[in-house]
Amino acid sequence: MLYWLTLLSDGGDVFNLFRYITFRAGGAFLTALLFGFIFGRPLINVLRRRQGKGQPIRDDGPESHFSKAGTPTMGGLLIVGALVTSTLLWARLDNGFVWLVLFVTLAYGLIGFADDYAKVSKQNTKGVSSRIRLLLGLLIAAIAGYWAATLHPENLQYQLALPIFKDVLLNLGYVFVPFSVIVIVGSANSVNLTDGLDGLAIMPVMIAGGTLGIIAYAVGRVDFTEYLDVHYVPGTGEILIFTSALIGGGLGFLWYNAPPAAVFMGDTGSLALGGALGAIAVSTKHELVLAIVGGLFVVEALSVIIQVVYFKATGKRVFLMAPIHHHYEKKGWAEPQIVIRFWIISLILAMIGLATLKVR
Repeated sequence: MLYWLTLLSDGGDVFNLFRYITFRAGGAFLTALLFGFIFGRPLINVLRRRQGKGQPIRDDGPESHFSKAGTPTMGGLLIVGALVTSTLLWARLDNGFVWLVLFVTLAYGLIGFADDYAKVSKQNTKGVSSRIRLLLGLLIAAIAGYWAATLHPENLQYQLALPIFKDVLLNLGYVFVPFSVIVIVGSANSVNLTDGLDGLAIMPVMIAGGTLGIIAYAVGRVDFTEYLDVHYVPGTGEILIFTSALIGGGLGFLWYNAPPAAVFMGDTGSLALGGALGAIAVSTKHELVLAIVGGLFVVEALSVIIQVVYFKATGKRVFLMAPIHHHYEKKGWAEPQIVIRFWIISLILAMIGLATLKVR
């Protein structure tokens, strides 16, 4: 919205700064960060009063988690609130990619909110039916996939771009929409599975979001795409505003989510943020790079799939408990040790993902 202040500029005054994505990205970061600091404690107090016993704790979970009983959930409201407010304030509102990513974020956030509310009100860990959650998630992702295809330049529509090999494009045709559904739904649910320890999910989300923001800015500039050997997708640069707000809002949330957490993200936050990462990857034609940058989320999801499939086939378990962060808890690793090591892994994967931009 503040971009329109450029209409008051004569080209050499302070209003001209609002033309620059990097300036507005900085503003989005600070706005979201302040939003988190200002509204964090009041929101936690409201959630604590409303929820009473807080988020239900799994009976079959690690014993250390029973001490977390009474901690309120739905802290994702703080992140999503900061993210949406800051994006609407600083991004260009005539940009289709901005609205696409906001749509996915809010839609998945609403699914997560309904699930959190059901868990808290009924005081059980089941929440909304998994079938309903999946169907709604598939519908939202399908809309986003088709929407993204209409925003892409004609030479990239319904195409799958491969990392490093710029000259190779796979024409998926209308399979591109189902493929986008897999990316977005998979990303949302993978982040959701990762959100099991204090601070575990939010930092990798910020790292992945920041990495995708850099990629979005690069592929939105024709001069950068020529140098970096990536495909030019006009308009994606504005996504950097969104990812900067995500980092600011995420840090504001982490202030209260750091061990011992005063509030949990809940499905409200994890589904919204995971869906957003998937939508950004589809928008920028970097779906496969997301699997690298968000490799931690992929491993968390695979650990659950492997555990379920192997148990049904043999009656035995591969991991002491899934997702894999609980496996290490069962092995005796301290919670902060697991969290920080997973953060390090996320940062390494992000650097590998960025390395795919430059191969010459």
